[in-house]
Amino acid sequence: MKWEHALKDYKLYLKIERGLSNNSITSYGLDVEKLIGYLEDKHISVSPLNISKETIQQYIYELAKTVNVRTQSRMISGLRSFFNYLIFEDYRVDNPLELIESPKIGRKLPDTLSLDDINRLIAAIDLSKAEGERNRAMLETLYSCGLRVSELTNLKISDLFFDEGFIKVTGKGDKQRFVPIVQSTQKYITCYKNEVRNHLSIQKGHEDTLFLNRRGKQLTRAMIFTIIKQLAVKINLDKTISPHTFRHSFATHLLENGADLRTIQLMLGHESITTTEIYVHVDKSHLKSVLQTFHPRK
Repeated sequence: MKWEHALKDYKLYLKIERGLSNNSITSYGLDVEKLIGYLEDKHISVSPLNISKETIQQYIYELAKTVNVRTQSRMISGLRSFFNYLIFEDYRVDNPLELIESPKIGRKLPDTLSLDDINRLIAAIDLSKAEGERNRAMLETLYSCGLRVSELTNLKISDLFFDEGFIKVTGKGDKQRFVPIVQSTQKYITCYKNEVRNHLSIQKGHEDTLFLNRRGKQLTRAMIFTIIKQLAVKINLDKTISPHTFRHSFATHLLENGADLRTIQLMLGHESITTTEIYVHVDKSHLKSVLQTFHPRK
């Protein structure tokens, strides 16, 4: 079996059997493609069916020289998944990564923005330009609903249920959830729709997409990153931020103001509450207040 055939079948398995999103499938595929690239560069002629543990170990040794520990751990996990698939399909009887341990990594606490930071970023948007209304609506939506960047770019007009005060969000693995949306954000979205979006020449296939570029097509993830980074430079913000920073800030600010973890988990679309628990570590003051409020010997 050739690598390209194994990779194609693996991606199909991830889509159909495991129901992963396109972004996740691409990420898993890249882990395998990088291994293939290494084998080609080193002129190592092996197939996915007979590659040895020693070859994999040498690859990981080379990998450790070029990527950080977190990326290395994720790539090892991706390769382990690929070879588990080959075992599942009876192409192999062993996993060459079975005894290879991922490097130990500490849990990275997410960066957050203060409310003042968020207000200054949004205030820096140039509303004299048509895209200004769109950018304000997008940042308000990111922060008030805690969306992932892909969830924002994929948001549809048909996903807006403003009368009920919710939006329908399609998250990882195409799982859907309803997230409450505050009236001020509804107002900014409505303003953008009426004043800007309605005047665009919308391309076929993008009629229901909420946030569009000037050519009437869905915005890319990269464009959202660029917009936010440019605003950070504009206000001299001394932090490295991304769209995900707004999501982290959403969760942290909710926790600081007394929201419970289970509610935050549902709004973020986390499958496991352990993922949401990271925000408890961000807000140490919340731990103190819980102890002082609920411990019988406070």
